[in-house]
Amino acid sequence: MAASWNPDSWRSKTIVQVPDYPDQGKLAAVEAQIAKFPPLVFANEVSSLRRKLGRVANGESFLFQGGDCAESFKEHSANNIRDYFRVFLQSALVMTFAGGLPVVKVGRIAGQFAKPRSSNIEKLNGVELPSYRGDIINGFDFTADQRRPDPERQLQAYRQSAATLNFLRAFLQGGFASLENVNRWALDFMKDKPIEASYETLAGEVARTLEIMKALGINEQNTRELVTTDFYTSHEALLLGYEQAMTRRDEVMGIAAPVAGAASSVASLAQAPAAPATAKPSPVGPAAQPAALRSPITQAVDAIFGAAARHLAHARFEFSLPDGPDIS
Repeated sequence: MAASWNPDSWRSKTIVQVPDYPDQGKLAAVEAQIAKFPPLVFANEVSSLRRKLGRVANGESFLFQGGDCAESFKEHSANNIRDYFRVFLQSALVMTFAGGLPVVKVGRIAGQFAKPRSSNIEKLNGVELPSYRGDIINGFDFTADQRRPDPERQLQAYRQSAATLNFLRAFLQGGFASLENVNRWALDFMKDKPIEASYETLAGEVARTLEIMKALGINEQNTRELVTTDFYTSHEALLLGYEQAMTRRDEVMGIAAPVAGAASSVASLAQAPAAPATAKPSPVGPAAQPAALRSPITQAVDAIFGAAARHLAHARFEFSLPDGPDIS
């Protein structure tokens, strides 16, 4: 960790994706309140994920990250979380069997409330209002009241994230992720479709494999991986005041914060989102669209990981995106 880093170092950087809150005093009060709340993730969980991502980088595992573009307050329900988790487990199972590698599961959930915007203003029928930036910032309805950034929304985002995490942990600890339950992960939309038959075939192979393993003395009593799995959460680090308030220092393990992604949805990548990531104990992954340019991306990687890591990444992952410049 760089010696000059501190939780508010991002405030001295260029930033383009933070809303203009009309009441700065209210914003500061909400951030101070959140800073006193219990953490949503713990340092040992962060350390566990870092080790697994190391194995991904070495080609020993496969990283699967998925979820909504942005979570909403309105659609938060037990059924939606359950169905999301079922799809995730199904997908990870298919990837494991197809690739023959362990799958590191990282959900885009329990914190993915902010949306990057290419413009600060949205225009409709001659009326201009602030762009919708996600439920943690303002409302979706095209009215002046809904589009006004409201710091109080951060409190609801925190509580919804905590509830979602608790529900996911209950699934994991309650055996829902057990391989014995692969048939329970099937969803109604698959019924009577070709994909249903394909999944049933895979589930049958899993069941047969489990029978052989049990015959060899490998079962749920002595093998944790058959009973549950590790599932991590992540989100885009766009609302940096909230990210700062949610950063915790564990006296034993170090800094713990939600897994973050410094996102770029426009041609230039903001420097400020990279600043919290330079703390480094929490994994971070820069995201870029095809329109992104090589220079801002490499600058962000340098800021987060250092130039040496950027050259290593270039050597390991050379790629080009369709309809955009080569950013390898």
